[in-house]
Amino acid sequence: MKSLRVAAIQLTSVANWQENIAMVEQWVAAAAQDGARLVVLPENVFLFDGKAMRSLAESDAQQEILQTVKEMAIKHAIYLVVGSHPLINRPDGELVDQHRVRQSCLVFSPSGELVKRYDKIHLFDVTVKDKAGTYKESAVIEPGDIHPSIIEVDGFKVGLTICYDVRFPELYRALSKAGADLLLVPAAFTYVTGKAHWRTLLAARAIENQCFVLGVNQCGWHNETRQTYGHSELLAPNGDLLSALEEEPGYFVFEIDESSLVECREKMPCLSHRRL
Repeated sequence: MKSLRVAAIQLTSVANWQENIAMVEQWVAAAAQDGARLVVLPENVFLFDGKAMRSLAESDAQQEILQTVKEMAIKHAIYLVVGSHPLINRPDGELVDQHRVRQSCLVFSPSGELVKRYDKIHLFDVTVKDKAGTYKESAVIEPGDIHPSIIEVDGFKVGLTICYDVRFPELYRALSKAGADLLLVPAAFTYVTGKAHWRTLLAARAIENQCFVLGVNQCGWHNETRQTYGHSELLAPNGDLLSALEEEPGYFVFEIDESSLVECREKMPCLSHRRL
C-alpha cells in the first residue's frame, strides 16, 4: 500500500519577512534531507503582523517571497504548503477591498507550480485572557468562499484548512465526504487557547473523520503581546498521537501509510454509518 512522508515545520515568525524566509529555507532543507515529500509551514509564516499584511501583499517583496517558495519546492522536489500568506486578489482575480487581504493557504508542487489555493473561511474575532486580549481578524482579512479544498499528493487526498477552522467540524466533514485521507491545520493558536483546546480539537477531527490530521503551529513570543502555543502534532485516524514537537522552533518527519486508514475504517466503519 502507498505511503507518504510528511513534515511539520514549527516557527516563531516575526514582523520581518526576510528573517522568516531565512528560517524557512533552513528548516525546509532539513526536512527534505530527512526524506519529506509533503512539507507544511504554519499560518502567518512569512509575516506575523496583521496590520502589515496588505502592504506586504501590494509590495515588490510579494513576488520575491513567492518565487523563493517556488524555488524551494523545485530544489527539494517536494510539495510545499505555505500555511497562510496574504493575497490582495480573490481567486476570480477581483481585488479585495483596500484595507483587507485574503489569508491563503498555498500549495506548490515539486515542479514549482502553484497547484492549490485555499482561503481561510472562519475568522478569529474573539476575546482571550492573554496580553493581546481581543483579536479581530475580520478587520484585516476577508473570509474565503465556502467550499472544501483538496489536493492529491502521491495518491493521498489532502484537505486544506487554516487555524480557527478547526473549531468548525462541518468543514472537516465536508472534506471527509470529498475523500480526504489527511487533513492539514496550519495555525497560529494563541498560548491560552492552544493549551486549552489544541490537542482535543485535532484529535476530535481525526477520530470523527477517520483521517490523519497534521496540525502545524507557530510557537513562542512574536512580539510583546502575542504568544503562540507550538505543540505541532500528527494524529492517526483513531486519534493516536504519532509525532509531536514542544514549544520551540523545529520540525518532524513521519511516514503515514494507507494501511492505517484502511484498518481503522474497516474495524469501525463510521463513515458508512453516517445518517446526515
